[in-house]
Amino acid sequence: MSTGINDIRYVCLSDMHLGAEGSLLTNVLKGSTQIDPLKASPVLKELMNCLKYLISCKQDQTHKPSLILLGDILELALANDNQAAMVFERFLELAMPAGSELFEKIVYIPGNHDHHLWESARETQYVSNYLAHTRPQDSLKIPWHTTNIFMEDDPNPWVPSFFLNGLLQRYDRLKNFNINTVYPNYGLRQGDRCVIFHHGHFIESIYQLMTTLKDLIFPQQRPVDRKVLVWDLEAENFAWIDFFWSTLGRSGEVGQDVEIIYDKMQDEDRFRKLLDTLAESLAAKYDITGMGDWLNSDITKLIIEGLVNKLVNPERTQTDRSLSPDAEQGLWNYVNNPLFTQMNDECINRNLPFPSQTTFVFGHTHKPFEEVRNFQAYLGDGVPVYNTGGWVVETEQPAPLHGGAVVLLNEDLDIASLRMYNEAGEPGKYHVEVHEVPPPGQSNSDFFGHLQGLIQPDQPPWSQFSQTVPIEVSIREENLQAKINSK
Repeated sequence: MSTGINDIRYVCLSDMHLGAEGSLLTNVLKGSTQIDPLKASPVLKELMNCLKYLISCKQDQTHKPSLILLGDILELALANDNQAAMVFERFLELAMPAGSELFEKIVYIPGNHDHHLWESARETQYVSNYLAHTRPQDSLKIPWHTTNIFMEDDPNPWVPSFFLNGLLQRYDRLKNFNINTVYPNYGLRQGDRCVIFHHGHFIESIYQLMTTLKDLIFPQQRPVDRKVLVWDLEAENFAWIDFFWSTLGRSGEVGQDVEIIYDKMQDEDRFRKLLDTLAESLAAKYDITGMGDWLNSDITKLIIEGLVNKLVNPERTQTDRSLSPDAEQGLWNYVNNPLFTQMNDECINRNLPFPSQTTFVFGHTHKPFEEVRNFQAYLGDGVPVYNTGGWVVETEQPAPLHGGAVVLLNEDLDIASLRMYNEAGEPGKYHVEVHEVPPPGQSNSDFFGHLQGLIQPDQPPWSQFSQTVPIEVSIREENLQAKINSK
């Protein structure tokens, strides 16, 4: 076995929601629901201590791992941009300290709550990589809605993150460091192996709403034999995703009001009362139906509920199972169709063999899990699927399926999930574990065994992390209860 074969080569984090008061990685003022973005949260500090320890155990210290940020890293829907930016700075200071930076490269894959970072990145790409090389009166191509998947050996330039690079390059030591953006799929290849990273929003039907409406209203526009491509999903839905999930934080008091509504959605009775008040107010102000206030109010409520039922019950609020039936079907459809088509087309266009073993990593649901699933389009007996969980407390009582994980890979693309926590009713039940689901017919990897040897849950830094998390979860549960009960 070569030296360093089990060293960590890639670290993947998702759904940090930096800037959101419900995030364990955002510092909350003691005895308050207000955040303090100028200090790192206790959980963020302990998480980074754990990663620092793992990386310090690498045999080959000449090569640092790459960090893959798998979407919803910054909270741009329910927090102001400046708040999210400052909390991201605290993360950078812990991840990239002067002289002992943990990572040699950072790849950012936007999700739905930070989708606007893709919009700004792709506009920058269009101007600098394309428009700058054209002349007036040239026929211009439309802006790209996606990047290629396999960017590591892609001859086209990486897409820099305009906003994030503006933040990090204010640090003198990071003047020449770039965070690059890939969207919506990012792939790593090693021999016949492949790992695909996708935030996960496209497995939920609500994020394909405009595509669904288009196909219902204008079925003739998409031939029956033409599959929906990744490009189609983004081109048809980007404005909808950007509007509701990625720009409300900059909407002043409107954004704050939406956050209050979002919090009240966690309690169905209180949300229904809020819905009744909202419908009656709208009915009194606008005669939407032209049939008088009483009927107008009832019909308005039906209209609102039709949309709200899609918004109130997002995948991450389904606490009784890892994936709802809608997400189960959405995952199968996305991996089998848009993702497979993009992978296959890219392999053909670049004369690359299609990988015989594929692993799929996604976040978004805030419920970490690992399992092998069968997708008919793929070679082999099954596709290992890993979910990275999330770092937000969204219920007033512990939700055991909710939790945060870090996905780790070595150079050979062996993969394991470092389950940092799952919510529990008792502090003593919080502990760190390593999980792996090897492909069918294969045993656990040496990489998995190596990680198990490094992680001793009852020893620092793991024990310190597990002692800190339940305290911070409890604080956010209490804050959520207070907000739900507020008028």
